[in-house]
Amino acid sequence: MDREDILSMLQERQYKELKEVLENTHPVDIAEILEEVKDKQIVLIFRLLEKDKAAETFTEMNNDMREILINALTDSELEEVMDEMYLDDTVDILEEMPANVVKRLLMVTDEEKRKQINTLLNYPEDSVGSIMNVEYIAFHKEMTVEEAIMKIRQIGLNRETIYTCYVTEQRKLIGVVSLRELLTTGDNHTIEEIMETNMLHVHTHDDQEEAVNIINKYGLIALPVVDKEMRMVGIVTVDDAMDVLQEETTEDMNMMAGIVVPNEDTYFETSIWSHAKSRFPWLLFLMLSATLSGLALGHFEAALIAMPILNTFVPMLTGTGGNCGSQSSTLIIRGLATDEVEFRDIFKILIKELCVATLVGLMLAVVNGIRIVLMYQNPVLALTLGITLICTVILAKTIGCVLPLIAKKCRLDPALMAAPLITTLVDTGTILIYFTIATHIFKI
Repeated sequence: MDREDILSMLQERQYKELKEVLENTHPVDIAEILEEVKDKQIVLIFRLLEKDKAAETFTEMNNDMREILINALTDSELEEVMDEMYLDDTVDILEEMPANVVKRLLMVTDEEKRKQINTLLNYPEDSVGSIMNVEYIAFHKEMTVEEAIMKIRQIGLNRETIYTCYVTEQRKLIGVVSLRELLTTGDNHTIEEIMETNMLHVHTHDDQEEAVNIINKYGLIALPVVDKEMRMVGIVTVDDAMDVLQEETTEDMNMMAGIVVPNEDTYFETSIWSHAKSRFPWLLFLMLSATLSGLALGHFEAALIAMPILNTFVPMLTGTGGNCGSQSSTLIIRGLATDEVEFRDIFKILIKELCVATLVGLMLAVVNGIRIVLMYQNPVLALTLGITLICTVILAKTIGCVLPLIAKKCRLDPALMAAPLITTLVDTGTILIYFTIATHIFKI
């Protein structure tokens, strides 16, 4: 169902037909459709949705649309939406809303849920506690399988996942049991007989990326969260992990592109001033640092006057160096993100990159040497550029692999050491190498 059909039904007041269409439409698709209609129509369509689908759609909306709805809906309508939403989604929305909107949302929330929300809001940003969901299913080890299944039937609709359940004793996590295990085991068996005691878990103040990596590595649906005393306080589900992964990837891409203030809003939601403000500082730094390249060229002014043709190859050499450095840094940053490489591997990585750089440099030097001989009939110039290319590639790949590792060791974001900074450093190094070799070979 596209926007034109929705608008047509609205204009013709075919609300019954529209409601039937919306019942068979996924909340994500409904949220996308609502982005294309007017404010009044957003409210009208939203009121046609069933309670549970309305809550899911509200979760998928952007902040502007949510604010429109919050201002338009009555307190009772808002209360229904809040009651149907999972707690972690509610917290995520409240963190992004203005204070006056948050106040109204909390006013229509029951006291128990409000306490849980405040608890989650007090966890440090980017911690596991800030993204966990406190709505999970817990059993006692003495329960039978039949009793456990009955409990799932009673409260399962209000829990984000029922596929993984937890076993607690005086609130302490002692085991985990899957729905598959429950359904394939006899009713009279106890939970203690079938529970898995060797379970993975994270603590509330651990970094959220750690939870994401564990879920990704072991293919989990949910990961239990405990406090310092091993008391069960919540779970991180795979959909939460996906959201964190997307946020971290976006942040790393912004940092690698030289955008120093990563923005959680979409490209079109971010104002022109915000775009400019986030890009300017890093570009200013790179512009000023490029002065080093200018100083290096000025130092070899006599060589340029004696052999102006040398200047022709500067863009090719600096471009090649920058690209080589970016290749290495991208691979290392990805390796760090997936825990494939660590700082202790620095010498192993360095040796490997030096071997790769030497091989790549030789191939580039041969191909470029043939080109120079054919175009300029100057074997000495070809030799000069060949040696420079080999040295430049080795320098670039060394810088590209070492800087992200050093950044990680210093507890900085490795993405800071990506393309822009590496390119600037490699450019200066390339010019110094090039003209030093050229002045020695041509004796100028």
